[in-house]
Amino acid sequence: MSNRILTAAAAALFLMSCQAKDTLPPKADLGVVAPILDAPDAVDIHSYAKPLEARVTHVALDLDVDFDAKRIGGTATLDIQAKPGAKEVILDDKGLEIEAVTDEAGKPLPYKIGAIDEDLGAPLAIQIGDKRKIVITYKSAPDSGALQWLTPEQTAGKNHPFLLSQGESIENRTWIPTQDSPGIRQSWEAWISVPSGLTAVMSAQKGDKADPTPPPPNRSSFYFSMDKPVAPYLIAIAVGDLSFRQLGPRTGVWAEPVMLDKAATELADTEKMVAAAEALFGPYKWGRYDMLVLPPSFPMGGMENPTMTFLTPTFIAGDKSLVSLIAHELAHSWSGNLATNATWADFWLNEGMTTYAERRIIEQVYGPKVAEQQVALGLDAMNKAIADNGGPTNPDTRLHIDLKGRHPDAGLTDIAYEKGAAFLRTIEKTVGRERFDEWLKGWFSRHMFQPVTTSIFLADIREHLVKGDRSLEDKLQLDRWVYEPGIPTNIALADPNAFAAVDSAVSAFKTGKLPNTATWSGWTTDERLRFLNRIDPKQPADRLAALDAAFNLSRAGNNELRFAFLMLAVNNRFDPAVPALEEFLAMQGRRKFVRPLISALAKDPSWGRPIAERIYAKNRSSYHPVTTRDLDKLGLLPKGKSPNL
Repeated sequence: MSNRILTAAAAALFLMSCQAKDTLPPKADLGVVAPILDAPDAVDIHSYAKPLEARVTHVALDLDVDFDAKRIGGTATLDIQAKPGAKEVILDDKGLEIEAVTDEAGKPLPYKIGAIDEDLGAPLAIQIGDKRKIVITYKSAPDSGALQWLTPEQTAGKNHPFLLSQGESIENRTWIPTQDSPGIRQSWEAWISVPSGLTAVMSAQKGDKADPTPPPPNRSSFYFSMDKPVAPYLIAIAVGDLSFRQLGPRTGVWAEPVMLDKAATELADTEKMVAAAEALFGPYKWGRYDMLVLPPSFPMGGMENPTMTFLTPTFIAGDKSLVSLIAHELAHSWSGNLATNATWADFWLNEGMTTYAERRIIEQVYGPKVAEQQVALGLDAMNKAIADNGGPTNPDTRLHIDLKGRHPDAGLTDIAYEKGAAFLRTIEKTVGRERFDEWLKGWFSRHMFQPVTTSIFLADIREHLVKGDRSLEDKLQLDRWVYEPGIPTNIALADPNAFAAVDSAVSAFKTGKLPNTATWSGWTTDERLRFLNRIDPKQPADRLAALDAAFNLSRAGNNELRFAFLMLAVNNRFDPAVPALEEFLAMQGRRKFVRPLISALAKDPSWGRPIAERIYAKNRSSYHPVTTRDLDKLGLLPKGKSPNL
């Protein structure tokens, strides 16, 4: 047994002794997290914080949202827990405009902002002396990487502005002064002042606590409270013209009024999903599960903010064919929000486990065939990700990834999602579902509201599942899966018959035979995606034209199908699809769609790059900073034009 496993095992035993099975860790108890954060693999290289010296345990925000200045400003009051004798707390800061730092009584505290790193921002070191509550008066960064300010024209309703945030992975340090590390869990509350007529929502329960600084008559104030310790990247806000629709006893959806009916219809099965997830993973610990359907500029498919999943409208297909996205974000209520990766090197503990859990929920609600087909699509995505990341010997195909010197989003690939899910599915198939499910429920119970690492995961599974069985240990190849590149030979493969009819149609397509209209109409979205992703990526123009003419793929109402066809079009220089491509890249800003299409165009110097330059210059202002951060590096904007213009 390696040293890292011994360290994690000791940490796990300590944690078990510190708290009962189903209780919340004591608020502001540095001892609960210290054994974890003290381990070498729990040191967060993407944060300046020193949590073993002093860490933030609670954040209280009192903020005004200013649409004219495109800034959020006010105060952040932080509760600090520190070791005896510690005189300094270090926060993460990326472009915040700090106006003052004081103790609770208003006495100024010395502070210093350190050297700036392009990705990480800068350390904000505050001399706290013996103070354990500090007040920071500030404004969000003028070019905050978390916040997007939309004009009325960029919304569905066209009448009111809109603000949305996306904090993962390390963007919340651009609008909240705290320790922005997933291992430093914090409770929080917020008073938010907005222009009258607009509604604020956040990733916490809305309350009726009085605002300590009541707003003027032309503004409204909202109060939110998260009494459970969460990773800082899960603090989220949206402000706009919003309405609410109840879906079930503890589920509902927020959206712009013109989007609400479509959103509610698509999300009608959410309450069933929550019940299915509880049966699989244990009680839902967050109270309500509401969702917010955002304007199409939102860069993610979904973001699992506690109590309030943020969603792209691109999942609305009219037939619930893309609601696996909801199952995924809901599953994060256990894997990611309950037990959270302590560092971004172990991102797979969030996303791999969630992707596995998503398919178990889908199986419960929509049946085994649908789930098995999504497993097969996931394995296709995994194999593509391995090829795109340099092949099976490349270190970036490990689950526990080395991100030194890189932005943590470099690890946001299908390796984390699909190799992680394949790993857990392989364990399930090896030990049997009943035994694996018992372990999985126990994992969430033993580690709820705690940061976790790969070594903690391995120690836990060895203690509670392997239990010293050397033969089982050899079969599982645990260390091989997480610490070595490529895919181990023991992987549990998908059912070879899951897409038998579709794969037959792929073979027929090679001989020139198109699926007939009745066949295509009878296929599910997953079956259509399998077909588009399995045909030869190199296609002549006449074949693409025939596909588009038969099935209207370039302007499909299902955005996943549209994207798959447009990728084929770009990779084959298919001119007739360019108008539809321009329309697609103007109507939404989801990074999953925008980044691959524009990147593929930019790599083609004579045909694609001029198209990419035209599209990006026209639409960049409607994309979230999370989407534009990498695309700006492609040099697509006219020389001398600032990306911020």
